[in-house]
Amino acid sequence: MGIKAVFKEMGLRDGAWYVCTRALEALSGGQVRLVKYYLVAQPIGQAIGQPDRKPMRADAATRLLTVPAGDALEAAFPRPAAVLAMRRAAGAACTAALVRGEFAGFIWIQRGRYEEDELRCSYVLDDPVRSVWDYDVYVEPKYRVGRTMARLWSHVDAELAASGVRWSFSRISAFNPASLASHARLGIVRCGSALFLRMGPAQLSWVPQFPFLHLCFSDARAPRVHLRPPP
Repeated sequence: MGIKAVFKEMGLRDGAWYVCTRALEALSGGQVRLVKYYLVAQPIGQAIGQPDRKPMRADAATRLLTVPAGDALEAAFPRPAAVLAMRRAAGAACTAALVRGEFAGFIWIQRGRYEEDELRCSYVLDDPVRSVWDYDVYVEPKYRVGRTMARLWSHVDAELAASGVRWSFSRISAFNPASLASHARLGIVRCGSALFLRMGPAQLSWVPQFPFLHLCFSDARAPRVHLRPPP
């Protein structure tokens, strides 16, 4: 992507951060990373400005199901067994889509708190009854042209709403304008941003809460970000 295209798609500020992170990675041989996330909350049950939204019509070829830990279906998941074990140990729940019996995608839901899996940060949900954290929303490439993703999310949305959840938090890369745009159509509310600079074992973080600037050298000293449902 050319420089002009970067700034056109991401804007001046995020475009500048993107150029900076690409330069740091190139100069350091990948040893230095700069990552910026937007922390967002998506309404559950009905999208903001869409009070008449209804769950999608069922598709006879698509099956949506909760996958328990250790289920044989996990063998089809495109994630290492160690990663799946960590998620299960943390209490994460997985909902998967099968199309004509074939694994097509999944969504993971975490309650209470979510430990960042790419960097060091702990996102704490201060209202765990009305909010959850969703992550690793994935659809197999052959099913990305179609409505598999929409059906999967509609199913999860309905189940969460039935259990009293009203907001689902997540983080989106500031360098992924397509994802930001698609989430915006679902009525997301931005709750702030977080910036991380990784240099070997050291991580310098700028988070949207006191003390804002944070330096750590291990997972045990990771910064915490508390999230509450939007008013």
